[in-house]
Amino acid sequence: MKQLLEKILSDCSRYTSEGVVASYIPELAKADPSDLGICIISDGGKTDCAGDYEKRFTMQSVVKPLVLLLALEDRGEDVVERICGVEATGKPFDAFNYSDLALKNEHINPMINAGAIALCTLIKGDSYDERFSRLIELAKRLSGDPSLSVDEAVYLSEKATGNKNRALAYMLKAYGMIDCDIEEVLDMYFKACSISVNCKNLAAIAYVLANHGIAPGSGEQLISAEHAKYVNAIMTICGMYNGSGEFALRVGIPAKSGVGGGIMAAVPSRMGIGIYSPALDKKGNSVAGVKALERLSEEIKLSIF
Repeated sequence: MKQLLEKILSDCSRYTSEGVVASYIPELAKADPSDLGICIISDGGKTDCAGDYEKRFTMQSVVKPLVLLLALEDRGEDVVERICGVEATGKPFDAFNYSDLALKNEHINPMINAGAIALCTLIKGDSYDERFSRLIELAKRLSGDPSLSVDEAVYLSEKATGNKNRALAYMLKAYGMIDCDIEEVLDMYFKACSISVNCKNLAAIAYVLANHGIAPGSGEQLISAEHAKYVNAIMTICGMYNGSGEFALRVGIPAKSGVGGGIMAAVPSRMGIGIYSPALDKKGNSVAGVKALERLSEEIKLSIF
């Protein structure tokens, strides 16, 4: 497997020149666009990695499945679906022109900014600091890495420039979908997006989702099988922004991307995959990362379809 991964990365490295790093968050613009790394965890914990898999980057939207997961664990599916729909929007991740009519839950989903911000309000805690602490503890538990922390520079950069997310949050409040202090919920959201990880962390989280909530190696049940299934389904439908349909055709596995360059992919009952390559296409997905997943899916028949 390691030789295959090295070959795929070698073949796909040229695609890094076809994308650009995110610049609307100033700290993200400092990433090296030529970086490309991958990690796969399979067979109860077998780990194979190649390229820049140890490089650290921030989760950005890859954290959204964890926000959804914790909201499900805390409130259940019925409550989650009252505030956030499950259909693909066909719009960019930060869009706010959803409808000429009143904004409703069916206009958003958990994998876009508005949906994730709304779901932050469902996570239990006496304060948004406590809610964030519970979220990062979940990330630590699923990744098996107790050292996970927030990249303070990215967090402050997001907080200083996140005016479109502020507009989204105020829109949610204006239509009665959330009722909270906007700056507090956004502070939690910006911190969540700024959790620093590497490819191995994402692969470990994805393995748990792919294997019905079971941890690699230990076999411990970390989350409910039903909630893992729910998150995988949502990632399949809308995890790759408004490129999710094409990704389903060409790769065919549940996955979530982020503008930090990460992709977390869960191959049901088989493996978890973490990829990092920060050069993005116009939809916010890693160009070389998607190409590498296409090749891997072709080589070892990953598609669930």
